[in-house]
Amino acid sequence: MNKFRDHVRTIKSLTEQLMNLAYIFLFSFFLIFSNNINANDESISALPASIIGQGGPLQGQNISYFNQDDLARGYLSLPEGPGPHPAVILIHEWNGLVDRVRETADEFAKEGYIALAVDLYSGRVGNNRGENMSLVQETLAQPDTIIDNLNAAVKMLKERKDSNGKVATIGWCYGGGVALSFALGGDNHDGTAIFYGRLLADPDQLSHVNHEFYGTFASNDQGIPVSDVDEFVKSLEAVGINNDIHIYDEVNHGFWLYVDRNPEVNTEPAKDAWARLKSFLKRNLTI
Repeated sequence: MNKFRDHVRTIKSLTEQLMNLAYIFLFSFFLIFSNNINANDESISALPASIIGQGGPLQGQNISYFNQDDLARGYLSLPEGPGPHPAVILIHEWNGLVDRVRETADEFAKEGYIALAVDLYSGRVGNNRGENMSLVQETLAQPDTIIDNLNAAVKMLKERKDSNGKVATIGWCYGGGVALSFALGGDNHDGTAIFYGRLLADPDQLSHVNHEFYGTFASNDQGIPVSDVDEFVKSLEAVGINNDIHIYDEVNHGFWLYVDRNPEVNTEPAKDAWARLKSFLKRNLTI
């Protein structure tokens, strides 16, 4: 009987030890899992709410700024305080001025910029690939109208009493290519930021630009190959134009404005691109 009781006590002791080990393991797993969640939350929170799908409600207002086109309606978002503030012009993607861009204008206003999201499609937006491409082709066939539209935006922003007179353009996709074209042929402004937009490698044309370029590109982008970006950088450097151009691995076209499409892959590159963009704007728009 004593041997049986000893055996029972031994089993009980072993069971308690195993349970303690199980509790320790589960507690450790919980801590690791919680830390990972917190790290991911902190990583996401370092980005503008708009580009992770958490933007809104809208804080700005729709405005008319281009007298040649009564249908063009931009979106203006203002920072707090009397200023003077620097300004940014946001140039939409190929589907037009949608709420994702308006929400991003609000985020720039929170950063202290007068933010005007322009409308190059006369109030229209595309709802599918065919409509988007039709709008792109229609407007690119009238480059002078695009330049006039953006010149009107620059003029309006520079003439505001709360402006410090400094303006940069920021464009995505179609808008990135337009931003480059405007740098070549538009009124004087103070910086151009291109997110995966069409490029050119012509030092003679680029030599007329007198401000810095920012560029964010994706290594998996089939539309803007890495070789095009490399040639663009070589052309900028050939004529002595300062630039901050970076190609991010593993991401694809559109990764920055729509981080929420693939947050596991897009978040860290988007954070770095955002930090670079803020530095670029401060460097070029601060008096």
